[in-house]
Amino acid sequence: MGGSSYQAAVARMYALGHELAHPASHKFDLAHMRVLLRALDHPEQRFPSVLVAGTNGKGSVAATLASILQAGGLRTGLYTSPHLVRINERIRISGSPISDGDFAWRHDLVEHTAARLIAEGELPWHPSFFEMVTAMAFEHFAREKVDLAVLEVGMGGRLDATNVVEPRVSVITDISLDHQKFLGDTVAEIATEKAGIVRQKGVVVTLPQQPQANDVIGRAILELDAYAADAVRYVPPLSPASSRWLVPSARREDAKEASARVPISRYPLEVMGKRILVESPLVGRHQLRNIALAIAAAEQLAKQGFHVTPEAIEQGIRQTDWRGRFEVVPSQPGAPEYVLDVAHNPAGAWALRSTLSEYYEDRPLTFVFGAMRDKAIAEMAEILFPLAERVIATQADNPRSATVEEIRQAAARVATDIEAAEEVGAALDRATRLVSARGVVVVTGSIYVVGEAISHLGGKV
Repeated sequence: MGGSSYQAAVARMYALGHELAHPASHKFDLAHMRVLLRALDHPEQRFPSVLVAGTNGKGSVAATLASILQAGGLRTGLYTSPHLVRINERIRISGSPISDGDFAWRHDLVEHTAARLIAEGELPWHPSFFEMVTAMAFEHFAREKVDLAVLEVGMGGRLDATNVVEPRVSVITDISLDHQKFLGDTVAEIATEKAGIVRQKGVVVTLPQQPQANDVIGRAILELDAYAADAVRYVPPLSPASSRWLVPSARREDAKEASARVPISRYPLEVMGKRILVESPLVGRHQLRNIALAIAAAEQLAKQGFHVTPEAIEQGIRQTDWRGRFEVVPSQPGAPEYVLDVAHNPAGAWALRSTLSEYYEDRPLTFVFGAMRDKAIAEMAEILFPLAERVIATQADNPRSATVEEIRQAAARVATDIEAAEEVGAALDRATRLVSARGVVVVTGSIYVVGEAISHLGGKV
């Protein structure tokens, strides 16, 4: 098998098309993923795993849980999607992204295996972008002998490429409308797809949410005789008396202290019979639910013999590194304060609005907003744009991106004076010039827009 460079491997991956591009003739089918993995000697069976599905928060839960496991001394794999800046971010072991060399090696192995299966008639077509990356992640985790891997479902659950594993714990985060083209038009239909990660007599960690979702998840748990772990006791009360919120202020003397990596929420909990202090760098009240899910999943893994202690839970939460989730970039000379948030659907927009209202109630906000064409742009605009002093519409370098004119039309009911910048970098430069001394630039609407913003800001982040 001839080796290829990292750049060539990445180019071939992107040549497969966007991960949500799905030809009508190519239906979602786990059978094809299983054929590919069988030819690779089933790497997905050579490490234990946790599977995390949901509409919002599944990445935050996965990252927090992986950090907890790592703090417990476990060699921990983490598979997430999509990525912010580099594709390597999707595949991590103990916090470190896969190296360029290993990425190229894993790609070549999976690519050559797929080509052979197609030639032999075992596969009807080439694996998709997401199927390829997933197989590469499994291969990497198996060869590197991780103690446990935390796998974030890409989309849905039932037919997602990650759902070929037999998870030790299945986690279902909050469910709302998103990806209706693929998953269904109602919360109940989408919840049915998410509940597809529940296993017969398996362990499920979830929290009460919309009644439609509750009904579907509860029915799946009963039908499969699964065990529903209690995560509710790890969600702290929201009263100011019981939770002390640390506001991310860029006006402190030490700019490093103002970054989103210092604890933003701080509250006590009793976990596994011991009182701990939860200090999380993940900002916003909605993150308390995600943290609770991660704690409950960690507790269930401890019951299965994995080395997870209350001290590891406390340390892992504090050290969680999950970028682009209300990430505050402190102001620097000649530049404003930035908030980067990957909210890309109405539920995410509501969470962002709540957090902005809590932390920046008296600060003028300039939004740099871009979204994918298939998202609920009008609804997100109705939620977010009333907070803004100014909105600059832009688009990421992605074929699914809505044009600035499409954003303007979608948001016409709530904002008629939206400015336009064809590229994210130009939009940021424009916002930086226009924002007042007390102003804050909020970059949101898409993970791709936030990723390009991080690249553009460079050393400021």
